Amino acid sequence: MKPLFTIHGGEYLVASEIERRFKAVNVWVPSRDTGVDLLVTDQQNRRTVSLQVKFSKDYLGTTMQDAVLLQGLRACGWWTIDRRKLQASPADYWVFVLLKVDRGTPDFLIVPAGDFGQRLNAIHGPAEKKVQSYLWVTER
Repeated sequence: MKPLFTIHGGEYLVASEIERRFKAVNVWVPSRDTGVDLLVTDQQNRRTVSLQVKFSKDYLGTTMQDAVLLQGLRACGWWTIDRRKLQASPADYWVFVLLKVDRGTPDFLIVPAGDFGQRLNAIHGPAEKKVQSYLWVTER
């Protein structure tokens, strides 16, 4: 069943952070899935930035047992990136949200959609249709 009148947790965290940091913008949620999760406009609704939001649960507490590896890490997330969706994305930026539940404050990685595709190609080559991407946030 598709939820009605809800956005997913990552979208909520990004929208809340934008509203907290930038008082002179409006944040909009599309009524259907267009490949854009949030639209941010100036107060006059003339200039826009579109965002695709990707959220991952925190994997630090569930997959890593070695305390030495955990030192200095804030959060660890995992995403499967579909290259076709990335290439066809109408969003200006992709925002990756990492939330370590016991800390309660999210970390955000904001990447221009075109740059992200180029970086994936440079690291993995263009052949892979899907890329497993792991992002770790350190305390520093």
